[in-house]
Amino acid sequence: MSTTRSIADILHLSPVIPVVRIDDATAAPDLARALVRGGVRVVEITLRTAQALAAIEAIARAVPEICVGAGTVLSVEDLRLSADAGAAFAVSPGATPDLLAAGANCRIPHLPAVATASELMAGLAAGFRYFKLFPANVVGGVAALRAFHGPFPEARFCPTGGVSLQTAGSYLALPNVLCVGGSWITPPELLRRGDWAEIETLARQAAALRLR
Repeated sequence: MSTTRSIADILHLSPVIPVVRIDDATAAPDLARALVRGGVRVVEITLRTAQALAAIEAIARAVPEICVGAGTVLSVEDLRLSADAGAAFAVSPGATPDLLAAGANCRIPHLPAVATASELMAGLAAGFRYFKLFPANVVGGVAALRAFHGPFPEARFCPTGGVSLQTAGSYLALPNVLCVGGSWITPPELLRRGDWAEIETLARQAAALRLR
């Protein structure tokens, strides 16, 4: 998958971005193929395991139909390693001044996270317009995003954290939300046993949210 996509294009690929913690990089291509069969064209692999970068590299090489990104990017070094592994985008659970500066000049697009109006103002001042709201269910969820829309009409969001199939629709109905992030599509037990058919079913349910 080309790394020349903008973050806006990436956030429009699917109503839900699966957020995946993967322990076995060899299973990553099968996971990606199951998501694609279910109609999901983007996936975020979190940098929370020793296999994460290898999983990103495997997906980028073997399943070009899906846009693979790196999540839990906490440092400038994480950002560099993610790009080197073939990630098409990077997502952080927050934003430091150093990370914002590096993300604005990185060869792959960076999606920083905000939880407050002050953090959002800092991100906008750094040149960003697209943000992850995290942890969405803790920092006000739908109500917070409605409140942000008035003073910050240019900002667009991917809320993540506690979002489920049942609550995703309420987020997607908001004018400043492009997609949501969620881990319910790839639960650990399905990944452990390689139940790609069930993951495909969950992906299909998520992809159908676009039609509602």
